[in-house]
Amino acid sequence: MNTIYNILILFTTLFCSHPFDDGYDIGDIATDFSLENIDGSFVSLSDFKDAKGFIIVFTCNTCPYAVLYEDRIEALNKKYAHQGYPVIAIMPNNVETKPGDSMISMRERAIDKGFTFPYLIDAGQKIYPQYGATKTPHVFILESTSRGPLVRYIGGIDDNYKDASLVKTRYVEEVIESLKNGYEIKQTKTKAIGCSIKL
Repeated sequence: MNTIYNILILFTTLFCSHPFDDGYDIGDIATDFSLENIDGSFVSLSDFKDAKGFIIVFTCNTCPYAVLYEDRIEALNKKYAHQGYPVIAIMPNNVETKPGDSMISMRERAIDKGFTFPYLIDAGQKIYPQYGATKTPHVFILESTSRGPLVRYIGGIDDNYKDASLVKTRYVEEVIESLKNGYEIKQTKTKAIGCSIKL
C-alpha cells in the first residue's frame, strides 16, 4: 500500500504540479518584472525607488468589465501615486486571440482615456501566471519591504462593477488607507469580477 501511495505522490509531483498553478498568496514576495510600456520603454517595480507599494491591475481594452473600471483605475492612480502607491496596469491577453489588445490598440486607448499610469503588455504571458491573475480586471496590492514587494491584497477594485456611484465598499482604497496608517487590513482577498484572461 505504501508503494502505491508513494507512486501516486511522485506522479502528482512530476505531472500535476506547476510553480505558478495558484500564483501568489497573501504574504508572498512578488518577483520583479520588466515589461514594455506603451511608450516603448520597459518598466520594472525597481524603477519606482520611492514607492511604498504598488497597485498592480491586470486589465485590457476588450473586456467590458475592464472598460467599466478604466476611470476608477485612473482615479486610483491620481489619488495614490503621489502618496507612494502608483497603479501599474498590465495587459495579460494573447493578442493573436484578442487583436483589440495589441500594443497599438493599448497605446490608442491610453491616449484616448488619458491614462497617467504605465500600461504594460505581458507579451510572453509569463507574469500573470506568477501572480495567479485569472480575470481582467484583477488587482494585486504590494507593499514595499526590505525583503521585496509583499503581497497584501488580491481581488477586485470595489463591490459594484456596473455603476461607480453605487459602490458601497472600495476594497483597494480601504487597503491602501490601512497600509498608509499602519492599520490591519480587514479584507485581504475578494472575488475579482471580470473576463477570463485569453490564451
